[in-house]
Amino acid sequence: VQLAESGGGLVQAGDSLRLSCAASGRTFPFSNMGWFRQAPGKEREFVADISWSGGSAFYADSVKGRFIISRDYAKRTVYLDMNTLKPEDAAVYYCAGKVPGAGRTNYQAATYSYWGQGTEVTVSS
Repeated sequence: VQLAESGGGLVQAGDSLRLSCAASGRTFPFSNMGWFRQAPGKEREFVADISWSGGSAFYADSVKGRFIISRDYAKRTVYLDMNTLKPEDAAVYYCAGKVPGAGRTNYQAATYSYWGQGTEVTVSS
């Protein structure tokens, strides 16, 4: 299984941006999919997670109310709609997939075993 993100770019503070992550391969083994981000000089941090079957979502406090994670079951694609972007949202955003049994409500990066290559988001003030 491979994950491929797209949609990053340069935006101004207050703008919106949609990231996409498409899963390819013969199987789709994920129970959850998530988004993480990593800014220069900082550790990778959790952003949002969605249960693939039920669609329930969980967000980091820093993005709650501004970002929305969703998925298209048929397209095997997860989205991250980012609204009211702030300069501190600038980072490389990574899509990740979690397999069953890895801790459905554990949002640490180590519980996600599949990762995309990342897409960069730059927010100018």
